[in-house]
Amino acid sequence: MNILAIIPAREGSKRVVNKNFRPFGVTTLLDLAIHDALASKLVDKIVVNSDAPQCKEIALKYQSKGVDFLERPKELATDESPAIDYMMQTIQYFREQGLSYDLLVIVQPSSPLRNGQDIDSTIQLLKDNFLSDSAVSVVKLPHMVHPHKLKTMNRSLLEPWIVDEGQKTSAHELPDIYVRNCAVYVFKTENLIQGITYGNQSLGYIMPPETSVDINDMIDFEFAEFLYNKYSHAI
Repeated sequence: MNILAIIPAREGSKRVVNKNFRPFGVTTLLDLAIHDALASKLVDKIVVNSDAPQCKEIALKYQSKGVDFLERPKELATDESPAIDYMMQTIQYFREQGLSYDLLVIVQPSSPLRNGQDIDSTIQLLKDNFLSDSAVSVVKLPHMVHPHKLKTMNRSLLEPWIVDEGQKTSAHELPDIYVRNCAVYVFKTENLIQGITYGNQSLGYIMPPETSVDINDMIDFEFAEFLYNKYSHAI
């Protein structure tokens, strides 16, 4: 089974300017994503897909280790561009070289505390359950933001949003709820060609909260950098 890892690194981040290549600790988010992909034992090929010259410069540092760079057209790099577009661009790029891959793995730079084992575990989950359509990394929602505890407000009056929780507010009384943490996605190439990403059966690989930070704004960036600087040798 041939496996391709795509590291998407779009230039136009608005909430964190130059997010993928700005200094992060002693490195950059893109460097860390490449290192994670290289640490995978199951990935056969790695390509950085980006419209940013700075990302190309970073990717070329790893060319001797087999990392490719594919320039993303500007029309596929807008805020509204669906992810499947750059995935299809990449699939077509390698097909033109006579290369095809069974699984496509997305390794996002915005999850800097993920590692190569997380990538392999998510891949293996789908390989072991190949009748399913995809596998993604997830994290358990903390008790404070459990959906059963969410409220709307009518003036100053709190009203239940999903369920009336009554007195059942303790963590052990509530069902575990998970959310994609955006660290690893594994898709079947044959599904992507048909326009299908997650499909009807998507599997979840559970990651702990301390490695599940997903950077969307500067608070996330600074918090992730703090954790990286403090625990990078341990996680």
